[in-house]
Amino acid sequence: MASAVTAFANAVLAIALIGELCVVFVNVIARSFFHTAFLWTDEIAKLALSTLAFVGGAVAYGQGHHTFVRVVLDALGPRLRAACLAASDLVVLLIAAVTGYASVFLLEIRWGELTPILQIPAAAIVVPLSASMLLLVFYAAERLLRAPRATVLSVGAIFAALLALAFATGPAWLPWFAGDGAIAVALVLFFVTIFGGLPIGFALLLSTAAYLWTADTVPMVALPQNMVDGTGNFVLLALPFFILAGLVMERGGISLRLVRFVHALVGHLRGGLLHVMVLSMYLVSGLSGSKTADVAAVGSVMRDMLRKEGYDVSEGAAVLAASAAMGETVPPSIAMLVLGSITTLSMAALFIGGIIPAAVVAACLMALIWLRARRAKAPVSQRAPVRTMVASGVAAILPLLMPVILFAGILFGIATPTEVSSFAVVYGLILSCLVYRELDVATFLRTVLDSAMLAGMVLFILGAASGFSWALTVAYLPQRLVDLLHGINNSTVLFLIGSIALLIVVGSVLEGLPALIILAPLLLPIAGGIGLSELHYGIVLLIAMGTGAFLPPAGVGFYVACAIMRTDIESASRAMVPYLAVLIIALLIVAFVPWFTVFLPRALGLGG
Repeated sequence: MASAVTAFANAVLAIALIGELCVVFVNVIARSFFHTAFLWTDEIAKLALSTLAFVGGAVAYGQGHHTFVRVVLDALGPRLRAACLAASDLVVLLIAAVTGYASVFLLEIRWGELTPILQIPAAAIVVPLSASMLLLVFYAAERLLRAPRATVLSVGAIFAALLALAFATGPAWLPWFAGDGAIAVALVLFFVTIFGGLPIGFALLLSTAAYLWTADTVPMVALPQNMVDGTGNFVLLALPFFILAGLVMERGGISLRLVRFVHALVGHLRGGLLHVMVLSMYLVSGLSGSKTADVAAVGSVMRDMLRKEGYDVSEGAAVLAASAAMGETVPPSIAMLVLGSITTLSMAALFIGGIIPAAVVAACLMALIWLRARRAKAPVSQRAPVRTMVASGVAAILPLLMPVILFAGILFGIATPTEVSSFAVVYGLILSCLVYRELDVATFLRTVLDSAMLAGMVLFILGAASGFSWALTVAYLPQRLVDLLHGINNSTVLFLIGSIALLIVVGSVLEGLPALIILAPLLLPIAGGIGLSELHYGIVLLIAMGTGAFLPPAGVGFYVACAIMRTDIESASRAMVPYLAVLIIALLIVAFVPWFTVFLPRALGLGG
């Protein structure tokens, strides 16, 4: 039963992703060469995004791919860990039922509204949300049935008793939490549940629902409404496209040719393979946009090379994690796409503004690698023959044309970032399938499904965080942050250092993107209000968030890097210490020298 449901959901996701890719690509071709535009593509895009976000998010939960904080769970014994996981599935069951019930009212509200071009009911965009809640109920129940029965029954009895008690006594104690008490309950519940093992997206939903219930000023329909609105930005369609492009690169031999080219250029330096890793992450990040795809693509190629040359694989994992943190500002980063969609920052300015800051971080990491290799008297490899350099350079020409296409399309106004991302996918498919012939039909279909699932998880978190951010705004939290800032005399230095520390710490706990989604809309206006360039500050936030996402022991990205390099967490954490210090130093250099960020955007007339 579960496999049949998942197969059907996967088919829906594949149709949504491939269908929207074809529509966007054909629209660009029609507009560029035939001066005809399909005005209905924006409406189709919203439907496709809603499907990918909610159905994809539900499938990701069913497959166990949703991000959750593992630090506390790993420290618990087997029985307590099983109890926490059972409680987590019960909470998912509850929040899916509440959100699904509320979405029915949203369907009724929007059923009478028609979209401007296609004249279809606006409720069609809400349907994937309602369907996803049914899927989540099914998957949560299925997971509970597979869990130890005694644990589920005992935890379920306690859970049901607490819920019954809360609703029965609600009229007596709910008035205590009027005003500030409601948002305090939401924040406490959020942190308690994420450390208890609840996936981050559902912790955000639960906290928002708790705020709506305790505040009792806005109906529960605001929860699904904010979720749908949070994933309705056309630019977010670039996210699944770039994830798909990154996985096509990894599995189609494109990343391998780039790594070989970089190895021929700098492999002879002291610590050569580690230099290769940093530069490869810089290049690959600029093509795929997905940090998961970047780490997998570069790490899987470099792992065996490091072992063969006698390098410490733990240090390799540390360099891979540090380089991935740097890659958050190399366009087309998913974090950039999300930041541009939730703020007023120009996507083109973000893309261009991140190039030099990422290069600064890469240069600092490479300087540390060289110094450590020199102190350890590491042997210097022989420089690659000219013939090898030329051959690898020729092989890398076609992959390196991809960023040229991306930047030319955006800078010259040929296409939007979303439309350019569709070109990245098509170009990657042409190289992988027709030129290199390393991607067959079965691998491509698996790649599409993996991309849809990963994109669904990210978009689901984005939708959930949109509701939570709305709750924070309704509770006047941004204004209170402004008041706090005035209390420290509008010091830009204190504000920069404080927000960097906040993003690193919260980014490590919330897996990066949720931290950015929640905090960036609150912090960016404050930065502009005290005289900082919002573009420059946005780039600083991206690097800080990336540092947190790959920060041991809580950063999920760090675990991914260790898994790809096949090394243990403890040794990699020790090796990460000096690279983490250099990452923070490089981040401070970028933060206090705005020129690195604003020079290129201003030179190209993009502001900054």
